[in-house]
Amino acid sequence: MFRKSMLDSVMGGLVVSCQALEHEPLHGSLHMSAMALAAAEAGAAGIIANGVSDIAAIKNCISLPVIGVLTARYPQSDITLTPTLLEIATLAREAPDMIGLDATDRRRPNGESLEGFIEAIRSQFPDLLLMAEIATVEEAIYVQSLKFDCISTAAYGATPNTAGKRLYQDDFAHFTAIRQVVSQCPLVAEGGVGSPEHACRVLQLGADIVVVGSAITRPQVITESFINAMIEGRRPSALHG
Repeated sequence: MFRKSMLDSVMGGLVVSCQALEHEPLHGSLHMSAMALAAAEAGAAGIIANGVSDIAAIKNCISLPVIGVLTARYPQSDITLTPTLLEIATLAREAPDMIGLDATDRRRPNGESLEGFIEAIRSQFPDLLLMAEIATVEEAIYVQSLKFDCISTAAYGATPNTAGKRLYQDDFAHFTAIRQVVSQCPLVAEGGVGSPEHACRVLQLGADIVVVGSAITRPQVITESFINAMIEGRRPSALHG
């Protein structure tokens, strides 16, 4: 009942990713909890937060579902998003409503398989909701067999064979391809959804949940997009058609 209730509460809604890197001006739980509160007041259905301090601060100021992630780096591994049981256990103590983890086919810490990792999580934390972040159609097909509670497209653009890509760059063809193979759990559209138009379009194409991060919670990225548009608008070709 808990699993169904949490997912039902965010289905069809906007989940706002409130994350800031260490070098960014808004890094820290004070700023991220304020971002989460603002998103909640605007009608967001849920929040994604990175790290125990941010999760705790956000849960203290809003009642929306919180999806927790935790970044960590390990030698000889490209997986950084909630990569091992250590990060899972650390997050579980903060009781987020769901935990997101990298489920791409890249090398995991200590050469562990994704299947082995999920089996260990289910054994030690059987009540955890898990969101798989994937990049490709093949990964989407595979992770369904591991019984994830939902699948996110967040890793699209972050893996070697999808580097630099976003869901909207090919008129959402990649998202549509993933939608066609995901039938056993909710599908989350996440990764470069940079405008209200993008969010509307992925819903029309079958997204069960939409996640937006940088376009809402990273002012430096938003500011840069305005500046770039203004620069482009000043070009002679733009001025004279």
